Amino acid sequence: MDKKKCLLIGEYTHPRFHPLQGVDKQISHILNDLMTVQCTENKKMLLSENLSGYDLCIAYNELWNESVSPQQTAGLLSYVAGGGGLIVLHTGVSLGNRNELAQLIGARFAGHPPYGPLEFRTREHDITEGVGSFALEEEPYRYEFDPFTEKTVLLEFEAGGQWWPAGWCHSYGLGRVVYLMPGHHEPTFRHPAVHTLLLQAATWAARIPLRK
Repeated sequence: MDKKKCLLIGEYTHPRFHPLQGVDKQISHILNDLMTVQCTENKKMLLSENLSGYDLCIAYNELWNESVSPQQTAGLLSYVAGGGGLIVLHTGVSLGNRNELAQLIGARFAGHPPYGPLEFRTREHDITEGVGSFALEEEPYRYEFDPFTEKTVLLEFEAGGQWWPAGWCHSYGLGRVVYLMPGHHEPTFRHPAVHTLLLQAATWAARIPLRK
């Protein structure tokens, strides 16, 4: 059986805070049994003709001061709407500075308090199976949510005496979208809980049958 294909897109050359170096190796390692991972910083890979060969796209883009082009935006929207899987990790939420992609992701970035130790808890879903609660040092991202997307919250973190969303999933057309907040730097991806969440998110988003 041919291995499924994943495209991981981020920044190698001019990242401000979140380089793809190191993170690419961890993600490729996590997904190794499930799919082959191609890593790139070339945003032209988001064009329809380039994305069509992949079962999953993982966005780790850092685009705080720029946007993808209208053609790249349309490529990603049509890819997911046509049945593709999309996982947006941490800084990838910066794609949402284009309104169409904020709706695709389900939210846009609204700032964050300083990096530090956080307590996480999961809600019941195929993506969170077997994960439970865990502690991790991370950037506690906050979000402005799109009211038009029916989201299932998967993960929350505690800060200031209340729980905040840190991961969710939803369908978009024929495709599936997952957002996971943890992912500030390479050590995050070595955490067993993040390893499991990413593996199960990829399985869910790409509609890979679970092995019994």
